[in-house]
Amino acid sequence: MAAMAASPAPRRRPTRAETRRRIIDAATEVFARQGIAATSLNEIAAAAGLTKGAVYSNFAGRDDLVLTIMEEHIVERMHSATTVFGDLADLDEATTEAGARLASGIDTDATWHRLLLEYWGIAMRNPTVHSGLARRRAQLREAVTGAIAKAAAQHGLDLPLPPEQLAVVVLALSNGLAVERGVEAAAVPDTLFSDVLKLLVTPRGQR
Repeated sequence: MAAMAASPAPRRRPTRAETRRRIIDAATEVFARQGIAATSLNEIAAAAGLTKGAVYSNFAGRDDLVLTIMEEHIVERMHSATTVFGDLADLDEATTEAGARLASGIDTDATWHRLLLEYWGIAMRNPTVHSGLARRRAQLREAVTGAIAKAAAQHGLDLPLPPEQLAVVVLALSNGLAVERGVEAAAVPDTLFSDVLKLLVTPRGQR
């Protein structure tokens, strides 16, 4: 009697986290290729190999998806830069490394910076979009503020500005230097971010 063929193993349904990751990755790719304004959720769903309903089950809409992508990139980059102050005891060495990591992010996240500029332009003309962007940026500044305050406490720093204001400065530097480097790379040396950070955290009498 011939042996019965084994039944194929049942296909595993992707977890919610895996589906969400597929959507974010697909959206990032499509947004980078054709811009935010020209991209529909149908196109994102198709690129992810999912239905539009699957996108809506994970995100409230295109704006929520855009803001999630932006938040994910900046939080990851800022976390990488600020944790170095806990890893390295020497302040000068830690500041140099933090600046290097942030400068590296300007190049590796060039697409993200272009999306931020496009979305900023959209937000300036749409109060609803502006409100969502402002809310997410406030949450981001709060996270960066906490990281700066923690780093200052670890190294006994007397910061020249309150941590919440320094958070704004660091984010503005990141965005501004990305714009200038995109226009003319030679105008923004690799060490510029580190040099500016050192001016911000070095005690006044040691500058």
